[in-house]
Parts: sequence; C-alpha cells; structure tokens
Amino acid sequence: MSRHLLKYGDSEYALEVPEGCLVAELRPHAVDVPSLSSAEVVRQALQQPVDSPRLDGVVRPGEKVCIVIPDISRLWQSPQIYVPEVVAALNACGIPDADMTLLVATGAHRRHTPEEHVRLVSPEVARRIRIVDHQCRDEADLVEVGTTSRGTPIRVNREAVAADRIILCGGVVFHFLAGFGGGPKMLVPGICGYETIQRHHHLAFNAAADSGTNPLVRAGILDENVFQADLAEGAALLKPCFSLNVITNARAEIIAAFAGHWLAAHRAACAQVERMDRVDIPRRVPLVVASAGGAPRDMNVFQEIKLLSNALAATEEGGTMILLARNPDGFGNAETERQLTAYADHAAREAALRETFSIGGYVGLLLAEAAERHNVILVTAMEPALFASTRLHAVPTLDKALELAASFHGGSLAVPTIVMPQGAVTLPRVIG
Repeated sequence: MSRHLLKYGDSEYALEVPEGCLVAELRPHAVDVPSLSSAEVVRQALQQPVDSPRLDGVVRPGEKVCIVIPDISRLWQSPQIYVPEVVAALNACGIPDADMTLLVATGAHRRHTPEEHVRLVSPEVARRIRIVDHQCRDEADLVEVGTTSRGTPIRVNREAVAADRIILCGGVVFHFLAGFGGGPKMLVPGICGYETIQRHHHLAFNAAADSGTNPLVRAGILDENVFQADLAEGAALLKPCFSLNVITNARAEIIAAFAGHWLAAHRAACAQVERMDRVDIPRRVPLVVASAGGAPRDMNVFQEIKLLSNALAATEEGGTMILLARNPDGFGNAETERQLTAYADHAAREAALRETFSIGGYVGLLLAEAAERHNVILVTAMEPALFASTRLHAVPTLDKALELAASFHGGSLAVPTIVMPQGAVTLPRVIG
C-alpha cells in the first residue's frame, strides 16, 4: 500500500492505494521564489520586454493611454502591486495621470464600489487615475470594430477605441475555456458587449445541437483551441501596443512577469505556467482521486471546475473520478446551481445554455457532462439530493467514495490509479 494525504476543507483524508496500482502522485513542479519583491519582478519585466521596445519606445507624450486591468474577482493577481508600476513607467515616458484611463475588464460582471477600486489598484492610483468599469449591456458605450473569421462581432468599450494606445495587464493561469487566462482575454470578452460575449462563448460547444462541448476548448490548449483563436483574432482588431502578464503563487506573490508585445509576452507567460503546473503522465487511468487542495480552494462548486478539468485529463473514458471539495458555500453561483438542479435531463440542460450562455452555467454543464461519460463521485458537505437531476454521485466521506468506486470496478480498487493532492493547480498531460 502507498499512503497519500488529501486536504478537504480545513481537514484531510488519508488514502491508501493497493500495492502496484499507483501510476503517479501528481504535484506542481517546485518553483524557486525570486529574491526580488513582487514590485521588482514587475519592474524588471518592464525593462526587458518580449518582442517589443520598452514602453518609452512605444508611447509618446500627448497620447491618451487606456490600461485594461482585471476586476475584483482576480485579486489573486495582485493588481494593486503591478498597476502602480505600469502607471509609474508611463509617467516616466511623459504620460501624465490625466492622459491615462484604467478600464476594468469586468466582462459580464457588476460594477465596483469605490472601496473595491482602492483594493484593486492601490489608494494612490485610485486617487490619481480615472477608473472606468466596463458594462457589457451599456449599448451607448460600445463600438463595433469588426468581425472575426468565425463570425463573432467584436463590439467593445468605446474608452479603448478612443485611446491612442491600449495596454493589457493581467495574470496568467490555466483557464478551462481559453486554455490560459490573461493576455488577449482581457479584451475579448473582458471589455466586449453582451452579444459578443454570447457569440464568442458558443465556440465552447460542438457545432451540432445536443452534441456536447468541444474537447479542444480546455485548460492548457492554445494552438488548437478555437475559443482562444477567436478571442485573439478579436483582440487584434483593437491593436493593443503592449502587455504585462504576471504569474503568482498561492500567497499572491508575483513570482514571474512577462512584458512586451501583447501576444508574444502572453505566450511567454503561458509557457512558464506550463513549466510550473503541467505534469506528464504515461497514460490515462481507470481511477483518479483528486483533491482541490483544501480551503480556500474548495469553497464552492463553481470553483470545482478547475479540479474537474484537471482530473478529466488523467481519467480514461468511462473511468472513475473521486473529487474532494467540501464546498461549504454550496454552488457558489446561481447559474451553476440552475444548470445542475433545474433540468430533467442533460439534453435540456445543454439546450438552455446554448440559448443563453453564462460562465456559471457552463461550469454546471461541464460537471454534468463529465458524469454522462465517467463515474464522477463528489466528496462534499452538500446534500446528495442537490445533484439528483444529474448522474453525479455526492457522498459525505472518502470512505463512502472508495466503496462506491469499487462497485464500478468489479468490487475492487486494485486498478491503475493516479492521485492528485493539489488537483486544482496540476494539469496532467499524456506523453508517449
């Protein structure tokens, strides 16, 4: 037997895997924390841009600069550290505060409070620089700049269109739709209108009705990902001039940053995320046991999509996934809850989301879809009845989950197994 500790909320479970059955225990690669502070990491990146001159060779005094930044839901990126550094760099280029606008890429999210703006960009920057929250349904604030080759009309916030220069700032992690977050995603869908967001997100589905989601629209996929390709094509219509892409650790410390060309610098950051969090495996296996990593990563079902996406990459077709996420806050998203509770069958669930797309709804759909093709067992504090309209199995303990998993495999757990103690941040890749 091999013994593995799996976090669950503020506690942990011990898992024993039968002798000879463990294929791998997957963890992110160890990363050296730089001796520099987060601010110094950013400054260094701004001085050593990727495939681009430094900012003083990109912007000129007298130009209006729009800096696109993330919203309050992405404080893990530490924008309160890097936004002041970008502002200071622009000041040094002769761009005064009055010629800058911070455009918050809210996507379809709500406006921010003044207090949230302060948390987002620092008290000093919030006092000095004009901040605008994008609102996707404010038609008067949208301008159409073109259409992608896939038919997505790109209607964006007029603040960006009116600016002489657009700079993108954001954090880069694996993203369950775009492959990787940040970069061009800050523009599409970050500052786009509601219709653009809806049309673009439909690329997450296979073309035919009731044919499910596109398996290439997934975390860690860039070149073959039609969702990423479409958003990058849409972003190019706005001709951004520069970008800053940061990578943070679990303590929200910026441990790497890549500045420069809006697409090349983002790709460099994606490659670094790959080196950190992509783990090779020899094959997919019949049984995957994965923990989100405990609190705060397992607060709700909405967050569980990262765990599911990564576990799926290691599970063979028809195999079993045991996902440990306590979910003390329940579903965590009204649309996720609706997807998992309001429909009698999976076809109705998918049809409803195709008609009106939402990220929360898509999270629910992916969970339910995974259970159509695999045995998905959720170890959770939530009531099993909440998942009754799906094929998801909800149980209160790991022992119950293992008992159920054994029933799916002829009464035995002596099958090839992969264990993922930090499943929310570890993406497997089959080699060979």
